[in-house]
Amino acid sequence: MGNQVEKLTHLTYSEVPTADPNGYEPEDDCPRIGVSYIFSNDDEQEDHDAEKDDEGSQYDGRNELECAVFYRDECVYERNPKSIEMATQPCENLLSECKAGDLLEFVAAGQYPHWAVYVGDFQVVHLHRSEIKVDFLVDASQGKPGRVVNELYKFRPLRPDAVVQAAMDQVGAKDGDLCWRNSECFAAWCRFGRREFKTGGEIRIGKQPYRMKLQLSEKKSHVLEFQSLEDLVMEKRRNDQIGREAVVQELANHLNCSEEIDSHYGCN
Repeated sequence: MGNQVEKLTHLTYSEVPTADPNGYEPEDDCPRIGVSYIFSNDDEQEDHDAEKDDEGSQYDGRNELECAVFYRDECVYERNPKSIEMATQPCENLLSECKAGDLLEFVAAGQYPHWAVYVGDFQVVHLHRSEIKVDFLVDASQGKPGRVVNELYKFRPLRPDAVVQAAMDQVGAKDGDLCWRNSECFAAWCRFGRREFKTGGEIRIGKQPYRMKLQLSEKKSHVLEFQSLEDLVMEKRRNDQIGREAVVQELANHLNCSEEIDSHYGCN
């Protein structure tokens, strides 16, 4: 079982199971199905990446992937790279724009985005190395540019004082006491108070109610389906980490492979 778990934690997109149990997709435009992986904490990998040489890791907004998330027919998340790139700035400049209760996202090429809750007095609360900590914003950013991302998720937010209180109440929680797999889920839970961001907050049975639409070009998009918001966020963050070009290439490889298999399968 250990080897199987190890393999599951390192799946690439091309290895994600399809709707058909034999691995064949009946239609080229059939959405792939997001599954409940045994995920490791992606922020642990982020910390490892942050120790690497920063050369070549500068933020490039052109490599961000446009995407939207739907719960059944309701849009619950939407990111437009053009508008969000304009809001990205050095953390020193970000301090003048932050208000208590704001969600912040720090980004760098090849690294998972790191989320935090601004609580005032130049400080943030965030999930870092399997512990909820309060740090100065400039320290939490680790030199990455950042942006305010209050509008990405479309849920109704709590009052700013309630957001700050929710974050501060968790300071010091670590390891087995944590209910979140990554900094984004923790920060979003603080702002919106929704159990869907917590580990095990949704029962994974029946049809996948969440859809993530990846906009690959003006006329081309692809859809993934998931049983929980937590699983979807994990896949979305993986896409953020590898970047738009890599996601497009993975999809191209997968779809080309599927077409060849379908063609061969149809001849038998």
